[in-house]
Amino acid sequence: MLNRFKGGLGPLFATLVLVLSFCAKGATEYLSQEAFLAQAFGDGQPQQGTLWLKGDLKSQLTELMGERYPKLRVRYWQHQGRTAWVLESVGKDQPITFGYVVESGVIVQARVLVFREHRGWEIHRDAFTRQYHGVSLEGRSLSETIDGVSGATLSVYAMNRTAKMALFLAEHVTR
Repeated sequence: MLNRFKGGLGPLFATLVLVLSFCAKGATEYLSQEAFLAQAFGDGQPQQGTLWLKGDLKSQLTELMGERYPKLRVRYWQHQGRTAWVLESVGKDQPITFGYVVESGVIVQARVLVFREHRGWEIHRDAFTRQYHGVSLEGRSLSETIDGVSGATLSVYAMNRTAKMALFLAEHVTR
């Protein structure tokens, strides 16, 4: 019966794979971790550290973010009072990877490194991420209101959560 199809199932399979690849949106890397760290520290040589999320720190972080952060530790980079954080939070269905640079309790750089969702990719644009520059943590909220992006509400919420997380964790790094 398979012989009735000229060329067998190969062409049919190839067409199916092509169609599915257009339907499935993969991850889009806007900036690699290495490039982000190079931007954050320039010629400086940052020291990598690990902050373990346990006990009171984990509880406070859960309360701040409004959700449990699933990881046990967070890596960060530090040089001359500046820390860089690469953090993830789920938008609608998939994790989004963000990069933040915190200095003197304020965000000096915010970037979307990897976006995996089907919607909301607009948050990677500089016009949006610039809103985080100069933002600090006031209690459990960001010091400034971040304007949303139509169609990207859950992605904006994810970025706000991780921005608060970066500011909070930067306060807990031994200097």
